[in-house]
Amino acid sequence: MKYTIIAAATALAVSLSLPASAEFKLDSRYKDADGDLVADIADASEQLDPGTLIFAFTPVEDPAVYAEAWSDFLEHMSEVTGKKVQFFPVQSNAAQIEAMRAGRLHIAGFNTGSNPLAVACAGYSPFTMMASGDGSFGYEMEIITYPGSGIEKVEDIKGGKLAFTSETSNSGFKAPSAILKADYSMEAGTDFEPVFSGKHDNSVLGVANKDYPAAAVANSVMNRMISREVVTADQIVSLYKSQTFPTTSYGVANTLNADLQAKIKEAFATFEWSGSSLEEEFSKSGEAQFVPITFKKEWEVIRKIDDANGVEYTCQ
Repeated sequence: MKYTIIAAATALAVSLSLPASAEFKLDSRYKDADGDLVADIADASEQLDPGTLIFAFTPVEDPAVYAEAWSDFLEHMSEVTGKKVQFFPVQSNAAQIEAMRAGRLHIAGFNTGSNPLAVACAGYSPFTMMASGDGSFGYEMEIITYPGSGIEKVEDIKGGKLAFTSETSNSGFKAPSAILKADYSMEAGTDFEPVFSGKHDNSVLGVANKDYPAAAVANSVMNRMISREVVTADQIVSLYKSQTFPTTSYGVANTLNADLQAKIKEAFATFEWSGSSLEEEFSKSGEAQFVPITFKKEWEVIRKIDDANGVEYTCQ
């Protein structure tokens, strides 16, 4: 299975006043009778009730770190659902989407930019997101460089290299591409050479170690890396900071039966953060709870960015 992003760059002022999104379409194997833009629960003959639930976190950083970070939560989910829950380390967004579409992945956290692709092609149904104690959530895209790089403003990237993460990433590709085109009249391949690091931590490390002169990253990932002392703040210089975008969503495959989906949602809603391994890791970027979200509402700005970029998702 191949998941293709087709993009034609179009000028875009990235803000909440973007034009209305075009119609969002699911792959033909899914139905959306209620108009919420996500796949309905599969027909009874296709529903799953697995003995072991497989969970995967978006592949933005070292999977070993996050297997430990999620351990307390997955134990809680096991207690709520009555099932064994296994952490599945994934190396790419494409592999994560393919695993859910094929029925091998049941619960997942998908990064901001890959949500539309996962929803359209894998029957992914997001319902929650991490938030701070006051309920606020999100992250910003930052374009960063290192001290002494000779790059003092965004325009100085012209003629050089800029590291993106992957084409499915909002902050690692889609948003910076749109912003550079609209605000700076700069396009990849014409005004600078794009390189792809694969993940946000690779881009942050690449800049900190002076392998990349500049990179577009999610500052939530960067801030956690600084908190863990993987890099230090004085290794990074920020050139640009965007508006706030929704962060990683969490949801289920539409093939899980309704009762099981309800228990999984209950596990997220009732998890006690205080003193947990999840709090230890994600408090570094300000998260303190799970809050309910919908793909239709919270991902509207991301769908608009995709529309303005001429992005089409194909599931082949």
